[in-house]
Amino acid sequence: MAVLGTPTPIIRATDDGERRWFHGGGTHTWKATAEDTGGAFLLFEMALDQGKATPLHTHPDSDETMYVLDGEILVHIDGREHRVGPRGLASAPRGVPHAFAVVSEVAHVLCLHTPGCCQAFYWDASEPVTDDHPGSGLVDFDRVRASAQKNGGIEILGPPPFTRP
Repeated sequence: MAVLGTPTPIIRATDDGERRWFHGGGTHTWKATAEDTGGAFLLFEMALDQGKATPLHTHPDSDETMYVLDGEILVHIDGREHRVGPRGLASAPRGVPHAFAVVSEVAHVLCLHTPGCCQAFYWDASEPVTDDHPGSGLVDFDRVRASAQKNGGIEILGPPPFTRP
């Protein structure tokens, strides 16, 4: 990863940004990287299928904010579950255990990490979408856990905590 410096102006159209298959499930389109923002934040769009669920986790050094563009997710935060639909927002301050699951057929969610210190975790737990690798595949939580151990940025606390589908 490049050394962080001065933020640069960013203009990205709808389909612009590096596309990466995340081994926890879903395709990420990176809209603003930590390098772009001088480390201030990381912003990516997630294209997710029904049933995608994250383990219970925390980000010790960053706040995670999710803005639902379309679809619906179930967010577990602070021991409670909340449905979040289009134009809804969920924010987990650093250190607060949380998880989410996609309950609609598909969902598109903007994910913002402030600051952008989680980028190395997401990078190593994903791979570029190419003609040979179209942005789908088997979930590989071993790779996700290995990236968490190597890069920090996330602490996996346990399995998905959801009590209802």
